[in-house]
Amino acid sequence: MVTLISFVILLGILIFVHELGHFLAARIGGVGVLKFSLGFGPKIFGKRIGETEYVLSWIPLGGYVKLLGESETEELPPEDEKRSFFKQPTWKRMLIVLAGPVFNFLLAIFIFSVIYMHGVPNLTPVIGEFSSDSPALEAGMQTGDKIVAINDRKVSYWNEISPIITSSKGTELKVIVQRDSIEKEIVVVPRLSQTKNLFGEEVSTYLIGISPTGDEVIERKNPFVAVLTSVEKTVQISKLTVISIAKMIEGVISPRQLGGPIFIAQVAGDQVKEGFIPFILFMAVLSINLGVINLLPIPVLDGGHIFFYLIEMVTRRQIPAKIKEISTQIGLVVLLMLMLFVIMIDIERLNLKPINDILKFFK
Repeated sequence: MVTLISFVILLGILIFVHELGHFLAARIGGVGVLKFSLGFGPKIFGKRIGETEYVLSWIPLGGYVKLLGESETEELPPEDEKRSFFKQPTWKRMLIVLAGPVFNFLLAIFIFSVIYMHGVPNLTPVIGEFSSDSPALEAGMQTGDKIVAINDRKVSYWNEISPIITSSKGTELKVIVQRDSIEKEIVVVPRLSQTKNLFGEEVSTYLIGISPTGDEVIERKNPFVAVLTSVEKTVQISKLTVISIAKMIEGVISPRQLGGPIFIAQVAGDQVKEGFIPFILFMAVLSINLGVINLLPIPVLDGGHIFFYLIEMVTRRQIPAKIKEISTQIGLVVLLMLMLFVIMIDIERLNLKPINDILKFFK
């Protein structure tokens, strides 16, 4: 029951924020909004306020905002022509569509900012162990040394060390360590080493062969720094999502690592049991993924519409309705096949019988 409730809350918030972006952009742009729906299928309840009907439906796997005059074939009274979505300039239609994914990114930035201000655990910059043939050990560093600065750059947490070493490109580093309350300067030359990245690929990077003790402290940031860090974190996760999609297309990552609604529900339930912070962190990451995926240039998705609008802005010509219709149908089929695929993967993860016997058919 906890899993189901957490899943509905999670998706409900993500969908609401996404559709709220479209809704507010349309309203600000002077476009009429006929319906704001959370969910699909049969209506649980609805309420009309002004011209807009606000609806909650039974299937919580999406939502939509119905705008006045979305179709070029739709006939409207003369007084509604100016408020019609299709009659708006191409740039304005593109901004209305873009607002949904943008709001997903803003939600992630907001969540990260709150968490950074509340405080997050971070590893202390104290050396716990050395790797074999470690340049740091050869230079004279010892277990228990606390790294205070590298090349005059202050170090407060362990995660600040690696970027400095990597950017050194193998040039010597002046490392200030604190040992028995006394600061010592040690010169270390990073060594090019083979390691594996997040995708399991062999990569070359510069290392000095140290690992942390595992001790943690709570790091709290002021509001301004928290927002800046949150923007950086959102950009970083967005890039990682795009790279992951590219790696999947290249075959580096197995498509079986994808997660569907069942997997998301499981993770949401697990995160709720861990606490409120893990749950909203998962929500932030999922919100970024939703924003990135919606920007993919696939018809039906926001990115597909944006792609068409960009073509129209460059060519200064409307794309024929027939082409839009056919591409939308193709995009819908692709998305339905993808949804079926990830649900099958989710079921396989659950190791359900006899469903898995059926899945063997498709292998």
